Amino acid sequence: MDAGLPAAIGAALVWGTYIFVLKRSFSGYPPAGLTVLLNAAALAWFLPVTAATIDFAPAGSGSGPAGVAAGVFQAVATVDPAAVGVVALTASATAAAFVLFLKAIEGGDVSYVTPINKVIPMFVLPLEVLLLGEVLAPIQVAGVVVATAAVYVANYEPGSLLAPLYGAVRSRPAQLALLSAACYAVGDLGKRVALQELAIPGTLWVPLLLAGAGLILLPAAVRNPASVTRGDLPKFLAAGGLVALGEYLTTVAFAALPASVASPVINTQAIVAVVLGGIILGERYFRIRLVAALLAVVGVTMIAL
Repeated sequence: MDAGLPAAIGAALVWGTYIFVLKRSFSGYPPAGLTVLLNAAALAWFLPVTAATIDFAPAGSGSGPAGVAAGVFQAVATVDPAAVGVVALTASATAAAFVLFLKAIEGGDVSYVTPINKVIPMFVLPLEVLLLGEVLAPIQVAGVVVATAAVYVANYEPGSLLAPLYGAVRSRPAQLALLSAACYAVGDLGKRVALQELAIPGTLWVPLLLAGAGLILLPAAVRNPASVTRGDLPKFLAAGGLVALGEYLTTVAFAALPASVASPVINTQAIVAVVLGGIILGERYFRIRLVAALLAVVGVTMIAL
């Protein structure tokens, strides 16, 4: 846990900054096309890391292009079907969660559906306990609950605190947001299985996940492409760098921590984003966001005990 927790906190900071950058600099782009382009930029940043850390050449084949090509063919021929299934499930669940959330905000206010979409750890915890036999100390379970509550509060706007959850009983957008959270939870669980049980190298997992999610969203991106000018390229490369770094830190966290611990810590990214929005853009309800940040610190501290 010692190695994973700093990575999870770092991932929350990077992803929170990324969300803020998206809101400020990429609001005019179609979501699917934007995601595909940013994933492609992240791949451009990260593939040299993969090439430098993963030896694709089999013994005796040399290190030149022919040896690498032979190694890739050998890897394909000997690939573990379970690993392929987990990669496909994780990428599909992540892409489905993204699409469901977009459908939720099409039919309901962002301030209404976003808090519901951020209760991901409350799905991860029972799934990991039931399916993988994970055991957490009571103080850690309490920390998961507190950190999840912090993320919920960070996305809450004044009114009835539990109104979005009550609305999930009869509101279609709220139900879609809840289903999106469940899909994100499946993706988080898939990351833990891939990186711990199947021991897929982290520097290989990152491009697999980025490419997999990008391919799944590619048809939607083609139907509604993002218009990118030459002047946009620097900001796409910068945002792609954040995606690459965030995905790597997330991978390190899930390789070392239970998913039910990594997920709530990483999902405090929402608090980083709204606090940045309050400080830099003067967004509303800043005091509520600070309360959420304090709750997040308390929750993460409890998880680390």
